[in-house]
Amino acid sequence: MRTHRIAVIPADGIGPEVIGAGCEVLEVLAGRDGDFTFDFQWFDWGSDYYRRHGEMMPADGVETVRGFDAIYFGAVGDVDLPDDLTLWGLRLAICQGLDQFANIRPTRLLPGVDGPLKPALGEAIDWLIVRENSEGEYAGVGGRAHRGLPIEVGMDVAVFTRAGIERVARYACEAALARPRRKLTIVTKSNAQRHGMVMWDQICGEVVEDYPGLEVDWMLVDAMTTRMVLDPASIDAVLATNLHADILSDLASALGGSLGIGATANLNPDRSVPSMFEPIHGTAFELTGKGTANPLGSFWTANLMLEHLGEAKAAERLMQAIETVTSRGETMPGDLGGKATTAEVTRAIIEALGAA
Repeated sequence: MRTHRIAVIPADGIGPEVIGAGCEVLEVLAGRDGDFTFDFQWFDWGSDYYRRHGEMMPADGVETVRGFDAIYFGAVGDVDLPDDLTLWGLRLAICQGLDQFANIRPTRLLPGVDGPLKPALGEAIDWLIVRENSEGEYAGVGGRAHRGLPIEVGMDVAVFTRAGIERVARYACEAALARPRRKLTIVTKSNAQRHGMVMWDQICGEVVEDYPGLEVDWMLVDAMTTRMVLDPASIDAVLATNLHADILSDLASALGGSLGIGATANLNPDRSVPSMFEPIHGTAFELTGKGTANPLGSFWTANLMLEHLGEAKAAERLMQAIETVTSRGETMPGDLGGKATTAEVTRAIIEALGAA
């Protein structure tokens, strides 16, 4: 029997609630499959850990999780702590420390979910956004000087490297070729960002020449937002920079019905270190402790983790269970127009797994 060692980092806000629900579903799924099991190890890192220790995780945190098969992550952030402190102290520290350079975010309108574009265009949404996850505006290069003075200055330097662009472009091309439509849209802003983004265009163009079976088009990021709303059927796989894809993927989840559904994987594709899987909804402190958070994003995220772990059959069963529950419409969380609690949605998924 295969055992998958998973580092569980629920972190802040509703993270512990939805990740706890996800682990419950994964345990049930593994038990019914019979071919594999999970060894979950929980880590209490996050904002409360910071209050106790003055850091978001131990100094050797990245090394601690390096030996696991995957990381199941909740959300990070706290209303009483600076966002840059919490994000850079935990999530980005892990992503960059383990070189998880490809972030993937699937989006489609699940059965029974009424997105803002449905019925006219919503059902045409079936996208995979590939986000460069290690450099760009989020590389952490920059600084502040002359604080408090009239000449105070703050700079964030967007970093683009040939190696970084080439590897994520190749990943995006392979991902697009694995989809039925074999189509990739490359997002840019090289009309205004005349150095890094021009380099992005050039290197992406060189890479796609190695994939003659792929249909490729290019889009300025501002025009891409319009296209996502007005012509969603024209989009399949998307490649964008760290900043651009961060924004576009949240728009995608909203068009898919709710941020509470969104799933993401932070991948190191060579599998030499663990990849990290997280729902994208954030900490949602207004829902914390109320038992009403939508766990569907954590379940879809678990589906991505199963696929990465090589458990394709179990991943498909979980996705079928999610679609069964949403199609019935009887057990919807509040952000999808229902009144179901986190526990009720979780039970519905578990029941659907029994029938899958």
